[in-house]
Amino acid sequence: AQLSCLARLLTAKNLTGDFGRYPPDLLLFFDPAKVPVGTCRDFYTRAAHGNLELLPGGSARRRGLLRGALGCLGVQSSRLHPEQLSILGGLVCDMDPESITASDPRVLENLKLCPALTGTQRDALNAVLLGGGTAYGDPSRWDLQTLQSLGPLVLALNQTTLSLVPEAAREAFGRSIAATYSSQRRSQREKSLTLLRAFAAPSASSPHRLRRGADCCLSAPITATTVPDPLLLLRYDTSQQFDLCLSNEVLEANLEPLLEQPLPVDYLWVMKKKLEQIYLLGMPEELLALLGPLSRQYTATEISLWPVTSSSTLVALLNPADGTWGAAQVQQLLSRYLALGGTLTGPLLWKIGGRNLCNAQEEQIDQISPEAIRTAGPLDISSCSQTKKDQLYRKAQEAFAGQAGGTRVYYCRIRPYLGGAPAEDLKDLAGAGIAIDMDVDTFLALNPDELQKLSVMDVKNLLGENLPYLKEAENETSVMRWVQRQSQRELDCALGIGLQGGTGEPSPMGTAPPPHPTTSASVTPTATSPVGTATSPHPTTSATTVPAPTTLPTVPPPITMSSHPATNSSPTAPRTPTPSATSPAPPNTGAPSAAGSPPATSTTQPAPATGPIVPCPIHQSVTPNKATP
Repeated sequence: AQLSCLARLLTAKNLTGDFGRYPPDLLLFFDPAKVPVGTCRDFYTRAAHGNLELLPGGSARRRGLLRGALGCLGVQSSRLHPEQLSILGGLVCDMDPESITASDPRVLENLKLCPALTGTQRDALNAVLLGGGTAYGDPSRWDLQTLQSLGPLVLALNQTTLSLVPEAAREAFGRSIAATYSSQRRSQREKSLTLLRAFAAPSASSPHRLRRGADCCLSAPITATTVPDPLLLLRYDTSQQFDLCLSNEVLEANLEPLLEQPLPVDYLWVMKKKLEQIYLLGMPEELLALLGPLSRQYTATEISLWPVTSSSTLVALLNPADGTWGAAQVQQLLSRYLALGGTLTGPLLWKIGGRNLCNAQEEQIDQISPEAIRTAGPLDISSCSQTKKDQLYRKAQEAFAGQAGGTRVYYCRIRPYLGGAPAEDLKDLAGAGIAIDMDVDTFLALNPDELQKLSVMDVKNLLGENLPYLKEAENETSVMRWVQRQSQRELDCALGIGLQGGTGEPSPMGTAPPPHPTTSASVTPTATSPVGTATSPHPTTSATTVPAPTTLPTVPPPITMSSHPATNSSPTAPRTPTPSATSPAPPNTGAPSAAGSPPATSTTQPAPATGPIVPCPIHQSVTPNKATP
């Protein structure tokens, strides 16, 4: 969110031309449509080194970057050549499978840069490897060095490819992964465990496998010396042998280093059973913080007995690197912490994370203060239910109201929570007279029912420079529903991006009465009216043309809001306004269009429309001029 806002600010001040001064991560948030043709190759070469994990896979922005890069390079077919691949870098992570198989085999080096590959992309990658002609040769000739040189691509190898790899190479690779496991970060260990299961193929003549049914330890007992052994999982290759060779005493004294090993779930169950034998009266709190991935094996009922009194214990238990919690488990953890006197502060919410927060009960979210939301940093609440999104939005609205910086800063802070915003607040943002340039991903995350209440001009003003990207999302359900409620003539005239499927008659949204009226081509600004008067903060409908002043009115700062959040418990309860609620819309500084003539366009016109544009009527809403607060 911060990079996105910074990119918009640089664009507004026309400071994006010298992109070489900025880090590649920031370039990912620049508008590809504004990249000059003469420098586009340099731009995409630099942007391709950015961290693509900052953008959701398959998002409109990531697809737009790839499309812009392909256009810059003049790519006319699915096949990409080595020179093109060297420029595209990680941008190929959003390529379709057909382009992967059609491109030069060196596309494999680009795919190593991808945070994750889809199932069809993995299939295409295996097809390239099996097709021959790659630098890695035929899989039947691979050795340990070949597998290591594949790097992250080994995670995408399917059983067809693996079955061709010599068993000696697979086993050697498995041992090399185990040897480096202890030095890896937790985020890599799940991948290592997957690789170990795939590549650690002990010989069929192994005495462990010949005597799998033995009821005694077939190897030397596990000791404090052998616990950190990187080959521990290979030496005790069944959970039964792990159980028989691990004593309770060694486990109690070496719990933490044992949990550093890439242990499968059935091994973790062995450890859980032994801990229950050791701590008959329950585990002490200092032990809970050390459980790591083992903690995920406990039920909500068992968690209800844990002494979670410290925020540091809660944070350690909720560490996402240790695996995913179930909703019931998270709810019980939070209930236990709150019941024992804990509070949900901003820094604690940041460490808990949005995903875990979405698993909390609605009653638990009610206990979060707006101040905690204000100091928590942006939380990803996309996985929350609509009710929880509504709750968190109301708290965020109160948290960020009245702060310095105006509508633009307010939008940047409230953006992660807009999925719970009612239509009237979205209309306030749209009519604030300040360009917020909402990205399409945020737009699609809005409450679908509230989105339907927005007019054509509301949507145009919200998206601003990102309006052309709405065309790419036209098949999204919420967008299709919204288009079907609008007048096709309004869609063509006001948006001009080729959206089809509107009605033949003017939409109710386009002719709605105040407080959100459709304005004429020229409007009477209300900036000179005192805020405290009954004058509407939005432009008033006018049948005549009133000359606009030559200077823009000053947009007042956000008003200070009540410390009590708005609720939906009563239809007459006062609603906490957004900072833009009292901001007058700036006047239209352009000359009015003549009847039957196309409307005047902004100097920051988006990408050319992809559909027919119908001449606009005289009484057409205008987009507020963009001003920098």
